[in-house]
Parts: sequence; structure tokens; C-alpha cells
Amino acid sequence: MERAGVKMSAEMTAAAFAIRRDNLSCPQAQVLIDALNVELAAIYPEPGANHFRLDAEDVASRNGAFLIGYLGSAPVACGAIRRIEGDCAEIKRMYVAPAVRGRGFSKLMLAALQEQARALGFQRLVLETGVRQFAALALYGGAGFKAIARFGEYADSPLSICMSKELT
Repeated sequence: MERAGVKMSAEMTAAAFAIRRDNLSCPQAQVLIDALNVELAAIYPEPGANHFRLDAEDVASRNGAFLIGYLGSAPVACGAIRRIEGDCAEIKRMYVAPAVRGRGFSKLMLAALQEQARALGFQRLVLETGVRQFAALALYGGAGFKAIARFGEYADSPLSICMSKELT
């Protein structure tokens, strides 16, 4: 079976899921981000639908972090945090390959991103997801994120839902 450019075998599905900080420009990150962009383009085919970007400096050591989740040696999930201002960071590019969804990896990635945010001194997290991403909305709501007004680059995006959570 192959998903998001990752070959999955029965042996790999039994392997442990591990999350590591990595460079946004590494090949594993690019495979996952490309797969996410393809998925988003299918969900939001509207002309001008924006899939918002993330730059390497956004996840540099003091600004944020880019995490990759591995199942065995295969990259199957990713997520990032980037500083917005002061003690507020934004969650970006959360993705789990379709072949491994339903195993709790998104919860593990979200928890790891929150842990990274706390370690970097952030006290509040914000995020944007799409109005048609029901699983993402359920994940974030279940993790204590609450809907807020659209902010920043999402302010004029009718396809965006923004959420926030105070870190304690």
C-alpha cells in the first residue's frame, strides 16, 4: 500500500510512532506537505482558495518548531508551530497520511505541538482550519480549542475557521 509517497507494510503498521523535530526543507517534510496540499486542493477546489504557506524562518529554533511523526522509518504525520507575537503561537500544517488515520496519531502530534509551544514559552495557541475539515474541527474542539474571530491572513477567508487555546 502507498499513501502520500510512503509505502506501508504490515510490519511498519506494528512499529512505534515517534515524533521528532526536523527541518521544514527536509525531503520527508516536503513529501508530507505536498500530500497535504493535494488533499486541500481536492477539498477546496474553489478558484482562489488559499492553502496558506509556512516559511522555514517561521519554525526556526526560537520562533517555533516543525515536527514529523514517523511510523517505523516512514514519515506519516507533521505539524508546526510558529510565533505570531509575544507569547502567542499558531499551529500550522497539521497532517496525518490517510493510510494511517484513525490510530490517534493526530492527537499525539497535537499534544507534541502543545508541549513544544510550552517549552518555547508560549501561553496561547491559535490555529486555522477549513469549514469542510470535520475531523480537524472535532480534534481541536476535543483538545479544548474554542472558536475565535478569523485573524491575520485568514480574516477575509470565508472557508476558514479559527480557534484558540490557553496553555496552562
